[in-house]
Amino acid sequence: MAAEEWRRMANSFKGRHIKGMKMIARPLVISALVVALTAISFGTDYAQDDIPVATTFQVYCSRCHGDKGQGDGADGATLSPKPRDFTDCALMNKIPDATIVKAIKNGGASVDLSRDMPAWGEELKDKKINALAAYVRTFCHK
Repeated sequence: MAAEEWRRMANSFKGRHIKGMKMIARPLVISALVVALTAISFGTDYAQDDIPVATTFQVYCSRCHGDKGQGDGADGATLSPKPRDFTDCALMNKIPDATIVKAIKNGGASVDLSRDMPAWGEELKDKKINALAAYVRTFCHK
């Protein structure tokens, strides 16, 4: 009889333990989701380092400058003046790197170019802006 009573009590405890674990696990899962979503929403500083610069160019620049940097992007067709053609080596070789960085960070108007070019300094870290400036240089094939 003692063994029977022990099994009943053990089985009863196991059921409660599992139910209790489910009740504990749910808040942990919810907390993990909140942390993950927060990181996605506010963690762009961390995520930017993982995104290839070519992808960043496609997302932020190609709409105006085109996929190959020729200034022929879909949105660029509506602009006057037209977006810079990064494949024009004669022109690009005259532009200092610091000017390209400043244009990306603070917008076209900051370097006496089109006001239509937005400033990306609030969206992108300096490291990514410098990488974009270097990437823009790769379109010029001498």
